[in-house]
Parts: sequence; structure tokens; C-alpha cells
Amino acid sequence: METQSIVVLDFGAQYSQLIARRIREQNVFSVVLPCTATLEEIRSYSPVGIILSGGPSSVYDPDAPPADPRVLQLGLPVLGICYGLQFMVHTLGGKVRAADKREYGHADVQIQNGSRLFEGLPARLSVWMSHGDEAVELPAGFHLVASSPSAVAAIEAPERKMWAVQFHPEVRHTQSGTDILRNFALGICGAQPTWTAQHFIDATIASVRQTVGEGRAICALSGGVDSAVAATLVDRAMRDGTGSSRLTCVFVNNGVLRKNEFEKVQHGLRDKLGLHLVAVDATDRFLDKLAGVTDPETKRKIIGNEFIAVFDAEAQRIEQTEGEVEWLVQGTLYPDVIESRSVRGPSQTIKTHHNVGGLPDKMTLKLIEPLKDLFKDEVRKIGRDLGVPEEVLQRQPFPGPGLAVRILGEVTPERLKILRECDDIVVTEIKKAGLYTKIWQSFAVLLPVMSVGVMGDQRTYAYTCAVRAVHSEDGMTADWVPLPHEVLKTISSRIVNEVKGVNRVVYDVTSKPPGTIEWE
Repeated sequence: METQSIVVLDFGAQYSQLIARRIREQNVFSVVLPCTATLEEIRSYSPVGIILSGGPSSVYDPDAPPADPRVLQLGLPVLGICYGLQFMVHTLGGKVRAADKREYGHADVQIQNGSRLFEGLPARLSVWMSHGDEAVELPAGFHLVASSPSAVAAIEAPERKMWAVQFHPEVRHTQSGTDILRNFALGICGAQPTWTAQHFIDATIASVRQTVGEGRAICALSGGVDSAVAATLVDRAMRDGTGSSRLTCVFVNNGVLRKNEFEKVQHGLRDKLGLHLVAVDATDRFLDKLAGVTDPETKRKIIGNEFIAVFDAEAQRIEQTEGEVEWLVQGTLYPDVIESRSVRGPSQTIKTHHNVGGLPDKMTLKLIEPLKDLFKDEVRKIGRDLGVPEEVLQRQPFPGPGLAVRILGEVTPERLKILRECDDIVVTEIKKAGLYTKIWQSFAVLLPVMSVGVMGDQRTYAYTCAVRAVHSEDGMTADWVPLPHEVLKTISSRIVNEVKGVNRVVYDVTSKPPGTIEWE
């Protein structure tokens, strides 16, 4: 555990994870907990400050997200954001009501009375508002420090170590928003900017060594950034004085990999990273389990369960020659954890990730997830410090359930063959255009939609392929990429001409939210 942190209590906000990210950009560790977190759980992160997030509810509603009011009595600096301001006012004896005019979008606020929260910032700021309620009476000891034309914009009670803003400093739309959060974390809370990539590496290696002792582990290796970095990190922790490692990396062909992926990953990770890698072709057992299944959540859970069964079997094989295997290493990331669980708070589960919510209730192996508190870009920074090759670090994310969640409907050998060819064309053309490392994710999706076409004067009745490309910082939010016309034209032309079974190509122009990056 980190020696200090800023704890963000989530009241169901769309932007809670962004708050944590902006704090981490100051080299201060920050963690998102549900608003229902106990005081004991909050204290376990050694916080030097607490941030109350926004949220879609009204504090005066009977079903308003519950939070222990004692979080305001821990003696730590507290920053309320949007709903967090209203929670603070309501809980401490002030008054919140529905506003006559909802504020949504840009607003100009006037800073007044001087506040450490706005130290060094202009007297007028353009900020991002998103609220339908307003504070009309402040609790004892609070005073106004910023206002917009129609509402209270910021309040404080320094003697009580409390500050609050009605707008969202965590979003890029707010002028000097990062500076406001820096003033809170570094200035008001006195957090030390020591949470660096090297600090994380050193602390994680020490933690893994303490956890596993002289035990052995296997790592679920996919060939992607996350598992490669996790494997390299744990491998470092588990090498002895002779250079021998007690970590065996297991790469499973689950039958839903991309074209030539099974061979490419083996070659790249053995040669580039020097990992002890065992490859297991389990195509038949995965596809047998997926036969006839159309529900995406069921697909993910089947794949999660089957992965564990394969790893258990492989661990037993390794034990016969090398000794008992107790641990399973996974490259689980923070967005996986956030999206897979409602974390006992008001945020809804979006989808189950095969390596989080898709795991079986009972497992023989104990989990090591060294990256579970990190976002994707943070993992890449860690990877660079570990010396992981750029060609591995720059790989676009690929879901653990693979092509199974890019084939809508039943997964069959025929559909897999079609999608592999479509996906290979998409990636090839985007790389050829020099866009691969500039785009967060780009891929093809096979839709269970058949339509009429005409090729060579002949009528066709074939599948539809959707192309998806998005920009993102961490996978939590994403914007669709306006790919150049010529690139789209080439991709479409190649797919319908080269891939038998597809006669129509469409382009997905949906951002996240409201959509997710993957289709399932």
C-alpha cells in the first residue's frame, strides 16, 4: 500500500475516474472508492485528503447515495465537487434545492475573497458546469469564494478543512482545472509528489517478493501491453541470484485470437523479453464451450472460467517437474475493475471483464494483479522504465475474450475466419497510413446482419462488417476517430473484395459514453 494517497469517494459520477487521474498526474497516488466505503477502508489507504465526487442524484432524495457523514470529521482536508459540494452543505446543516435554471456546459465564474484552492489563478475562469440543484444556504463557518451568474460556484471553511466547487475541475473543458486539483493535493493536503513509475516498480517488486516468498507462479500472458508488463514486473521479483525465475508465463490459444497471433506472440515475448513461456493450444475446448452462446456476458464468463481451468491444468503439469505453483499473475487494469463492479456504490456495472467479474467463485490458484490500480497510459510508462520494447508497449488494446466479443451472436469457426481477415485488413491499412500509434484502438466487428449486394453482376447475400476506431486516454471515455476518407475507402474496398462472406462495410461513429469501445 502507498504511504499516502488522496481518496476519491464516488457518488456515481461519470467523471470520478478522471479526478483520480488528474491527481495522479501530480505524482500523488489516488484511489476511487464507493461513497459507501467504511472509515476503516478509507483509512487503509493512508489518505492525506478526501475528494467527494459529483453524481446524478439530489442530496434531498430518499434514495440519495449513502455515505458516512463522519468522513467530514476525520480531520483531513476535504474537497467537494458538484454533488460533493451539495452533500457537504446538506450534511452540515445548510440548504440545497432544485435550481430555477439548470447549468450545463461552459460558465464563467468570478473568484473572490482569495482562497488557497484558487491560488495563482486568474480572477475569472471558464469552467464546466453540470448540475440541476444549488446551495442556497451555507453551513456555519462556510463562505463564498466563487460565483457564476446564476449559482454558488465555490465555497470554503478553511478552519474546518473543507473546500467545495460546483463545477468539474477534472474535465479538460474547465480552465485551470488541473491547477485547482494541484492546489488541493499538493498545497492544502501537503501530499508529496513521490508516486513515480520507479517508485511503483520498486514498491511492487518488494510487495510481490513478500507475498510469494519462495513460491512459484504462472502468468496469464496474452501478448498485449498489460500482461507483458505484469509478467516482466513479477518476473523481476521472482528471479533468484542465478537469474533463474520461478515464474512461468502461459499463453493460451483460446480459439478467438487474431490472425497469426498465436505464433507472433510466442516469437515476440520469448525473444524480446526473455520470459519463460509455455504455449497451450486450447482452441477446441473454448469453441466447444462457446457453441450456441449468443449473450455477451455469458461469453465473457465462459472464457474466464475456461482460462482458469487451463491455467489450473498447466500449474499441475509444472508442479510435476518444478514444484508447487500457488499463484496466478494477471494484467488486470483499473478500468477493468471499475467497469466490472459497481463497487458497492451507485455506479452501475457496465460489463464483466473475463479477468475480473468473469472469474469463478472458487479458484485453486491465488491471484497477483500488480497493475490493478493503474490506467493504460500509466502501464506504458511503467513498461518503458522496465525496458519493455516499444513494439509491445504500442500495441493497441485487445480484449481478453478476443474476437468472441467482436462477433455479435454465436461464435463459429466460419465467422471467426471471416472476422480475422477483416480485422487484419483494418489493422494493416491503419498501420500503412501511419495512424496505428496515434489511435487508441481500431478493429473490425462482424455483425449478425445479412444484406443483399451485387458483385460481378451476381446477387450476394452476406454479412456486414463494422469498422471501429477511437481516441482515448485510459479507456474510460473515448471519441470516435474521423479516419481519412482514403483510408476508409481502401479498407472497405479490400474487405468486400478479399473477404468471402462480407458484402457491406459500415463505420461506427459512437463515442463512449453512450457506447462502449467494444461492441460486447
